[in-house]
Amino acid sequence: MNTITTTFTLALALAVVSPAMAQTTPSHAHHPAAATDANVDVPAAAAAAVAVAERFNTALSSGDLATVEALLAADVLILESGGAERSREEYMGHHAISDAAFLKGAHRQLLRQRARTAGEFAWVGTESELHAQKDGKPLTVMSAETMVLKQTADGWRIVHIHWSSRTKH
Repeated sequence: MNTITTTFTLALALAVVSPAMAQTTPSHAHHPAAATDANVDVPAAAAAAVAVAERFNTALSSGDLATVEALLAADVLILESGGAERSREEYMGHHAISDAAFLKGAHRQLLRQRARTAGEFAWVGTESELHAQKDGKPLTVMSAETMVLKQTADGWRIVHIHWSSRTKH
């Protein structure tokens, strides 16, 4: 199966299996205790994929770009704010550094999380509230993140991320 067919099949499966989930600004260190069990829907089959998503977010917020890079598939597609980065190399050479700088010192409060697996793919949808500083002033951002992961010989790898965010009013 070629990449285009695989991507289309995955997109169709995700559209049918779950409601659309958008993503936002990359997440930071989080506090899962903030979300109630009722707001976390992660079956055991998806736990390892969720652990990779969380490891990615923790690494990004701590500036551990080697781990960020290792968890991304070479052909990852990252969509954010109407733009796209179409490879691990492109993301690492552009937005990874600024994403890490923004997230450094930010607090991520997990609000809701849902994950599912289907064959060699998994998706993780996370809604968070981010507390950061911008120009020396407090900033609260509502963040939505969707990650699609693929099971590989090296474990789960992130093949797609979609981040979206808005300031909290």
